[in-house]
Amino acid sequence: MHVLRLLRAAVFAVACVTASLAMHVLAGGSPVEPETLSWAIPPVAAGAFLLARRRCGFGVLMGASFAAQYGLHLWFSAGAVPPPLQGHQHAGGLSAGLFMLLVHVGMALLSAYWLERGESGLALLLWLLVASFLTVLLWRLPASARRAAVPARRHDRVPLVTRLLAAAVSRRGPPVPFSVS
Repeated sequence: MHVLRLLRAAVFAVACVTASLAMHVLAGGSPVEPETLSWAIPPVAAGAFLLARRRCGFGVLMGASFAAQYGLHLWFSAGAVPPPLQGHQHAGGLSAGLFMLLVHVGMALLSAYWLERGESGLALLLWLLVASFLTVLLWRLPASARRAAVPARRHDRVPLVTRLLAAAVSRRGPPVPFSVS
């Protein structure tokens, strides 16, 4: 189970750091070197791995996401690529700083939501991946093999779906040994 949690944390970290950098640059920050970006992913993945060991409330996730976004902002600012024109100045001031703050707050909200909904999203993604793979395999089979691969149904056999549904049915009342008959 740790492998699945590690995979989920890694995918989350790559998506979160990449989206955060994109929004950071759109908000007026400078682009960063690829090495700077790659060194930002492991701490975010480690934090996501630790938070994913048990279900956390949205408040805890929000606090962790705000801390991560603040750290990413500082990391991106420290690893910024200098602008190509030395005389070029960005529009600064309060409005640029406020916009950058709002962008990172928005990314913190999105990251906390991603962490909270990660398990169901990953399960859906894996289900769709398996279903797509099986569909492609079925299309690749020749028509004669598809008919031969499906066994002939006997009328005396109960279908698997019916057996699974019958096993899931729960009866109300006391267990059979304790019932009064």
